[in-house]
Amino acid sequence: MKLDKEMLEEKIREYRTFLSCSESTLMGLCETAEHPISQENMRKLASGFAGGMGGTFDEGTCGAVTGALMANGLLNDDIPTIKDNAKVIFNTFKEEYGTVMCGKITNNGEDKSPCVDCCVFIANKVADLLDD
Repeated sequence: MKLDKEMLEEKIREYRTFLSCSESTLMGLCETAEHPISQENMRKLASGFAGGMGGTFDEGTCGAVTGALMANGLLNDDIPTIKDNAKVIFNTFKEEYGTVMCGKITNNGEDKSPCVDCCVFIANKVADLLDD
C-alpha cells in the first residue's frame, strides 16, 4: 500500500491543531490509507493515549508512537508483520528523538512545539513500512 505522504502530512498538521498526537497520527494514517474505521471510533481508540497515556506526560509513551502503532495494526493484515513493524516504529522514533517518553520530549507537557513534527516523522515511517 502506497500512501500519499504530502496528504498524510497535511492531515496530521491540520488535526494536530485541535487533537492530540495519538489521535492526529492514527487519523492521518488511516484516512490517507482510506481505512473504513470512522473518525469517532479512531478518536475513542486513541484518546486515552494522549499526553503520554492519560496525560501522564513524564512516564508515558509519546502519542505519536502509540497512534502509529495503532494505525500499523489496523493497516496490516499479518500479525507477524504488525509485530515486526511495531519494533521498527519504536526503535526508529527512539533513535530520532532519544526517547519515546512524552514528558522528556515536551518538558512534561509544557512545550508541545515538537509534537506535530514527531507525528509527521513517525507517520512517514509507517507509510514507508506499508510500502515495503
